[in-house]
Amino acid sequence: MANHKSAVKRAKQNVVKNLRNKANRTRVKSVVKAVRAAVDEKSSEKARLALAAAVPEIAKAAKKGAVHRKNASRKISRLTRRVNALGA
Repeated sequence: MANHKSAVKRAKQNVVKNLRNKANRTRVKSVVKAVRAAVDEKSSEKARLALAAAVPEIAKAAKKGAVHRKNASRKISRLTRRVNALGA
């Protein structure tokens, strides 16, 4: 446990930040799962709508630092490729 006043404060901040990041990462996992489920159903329209909802969530998580920006970019790219493959 922290001994200094500043270290105690930092520990509290880390707990809050950890919970916030965990919530953001969970949200990203949920939207990615929704897109993959729509692709597996072979439902092009559902997949496009799910992708349109997923992209901003993933980008927001990257902007806030919950996921790395390149990780977010890779997720968006791969999901977009899967959805586009359905339409082709």
